Amino acid sequence: MRRQIACNVIWLLAERAVQVAASIGTIAMIARAIGPEGFAHFQYAQALVLIASSMALICGAEVVVPRLVVNRSPSVQHQLMRYAFGLREIAGITAYAVLLAGIWLTGQDDITLHIAAILGISILLREPFGIVNAWMQAHTDNRLGVVFSIVALASKVGVIGLLFLLHVKIVHLYAWAFAIESAFLAALLARHYLRRAPHVHLPPDRHLVAQLLQDGAIYWVGFVMMISARRVDQLMLRPQVSLADLGAYAASMQILDNFSLLATIAANAMAPLAIYAQPSLERVRKNLIRVAGGMAVLGTAGGALIALAAPWIVHLLYGSKFATAATLLQQAALATGLVFADGALTLLVVYLRKPGWLAIKWFLVLITIAAVDWFMIPRIGASGAVLGYVAGNTLAVMIGIAYLCIARPAAASRQAA
Repeated sequence: MRRQIACNVIWLLAERAVQVAASIGTIAMIARAIGPEGFAHFQYAQALVLIASSMALICGAEVVVPRLVVNRSPSVQHQLMRYAFGLREIAGITAYAVLLAGIWLTGQDDITLHIAAILGISILLREPFGIVNAWMQAHTDNRLGVVFSIVALASKVGVIGLLFLLHVKIVHLYAWAFAIESAFLAALLARHYLRRAPHVHLPPDRHLVAQLLQDGAIYWVGFVMMISARRVDQLMLRPQVSLADLGAYAASMQILDNFSLLATIAANAMAPLAIYAQPSLERVRKNLIRVAGGMAVLGTAGGALIALAAPWIVHLLYGSKFATAATLLQQAALATGLVFADGALTLLVVYLRKPGWLAIKWFLVLITIAAVDWFMIPRIGASGAVLGYVAGNTLAVMIGIAYLCIARPAAASRQAA
């Protein structure tokens, strides 16, 4: 079993590495092709879509996977899959409608509406059909899911690469590559599951639907707050700075987002043995202090290297038109140690199964970033959004440390059980 779990983790980490490399390459090609202003339109629309897509996370893997693991009956699992898919699809349709309505009601330009309408197709496909990934995770076998993801990713990279080589400068054409990826992945996942699903029809179970909604609600709120906190800066920059400045800021944050994924990878790699397998909260607390400290040092060192090499990195990826992004990248990179530390401290909330704390934390972080951005962006432009980024991550770490101090062993033992 341990060998199977280790193999599964390796497959997932390999997929994440490929995703990061592909993301860097595709974003660099798009930015070079459409320039700072076009890239600002693209990233702004993508931020809107990402926030809207969080609405489709109403029934996440945190709720589905444990139920699939406990009950191995194929017919019962199939019924759960149907309900979870239905809930996600309804939420996705609602999110897509809210996205388009919000853009129209706020008077956004036609370019943003066009790009968001295309990118938003993924809301209807990625999360609903992603329920198959939860099913494979429950069976501790994500290999095919990783293969499907990489194949779909290759289609996106291929389309973007072809458009780049043809010197296409129409922004919304690049958005179709993301929609094609989502459609391809959804088709592969659906085909894989339907070939193995039992052909049974169980009576409707409204109680199960209510439980899925109730259990998933707190996680859903946390996800919405987290994603909103990560993208509110671009929403607040859009009406107050030029498109060129917004494009430069988005380019710098794209680099840091990809680097910060290492925090997730490192935390997930260390969590099973260092945190989740520990018998007492005191041992968890000691290990978590070491892990958080080590990850903070790793993130700070990496951020310092990025800051030193910022002009070279920006020129290599985006070209000379994005030169102003180097300064913003240098300012924000020094705060990546906070992102890494927060990634480690979040493990305690997962260990204690307290998603409510995550929802509260990200709500406070969202409010803090929005307040700093509202006050500072009109005064110092895009650098004000960098200050909001630093302030939000500082607060996240402070909340994590506070929770580490007030967590009680009795609560830990009950939750672990």
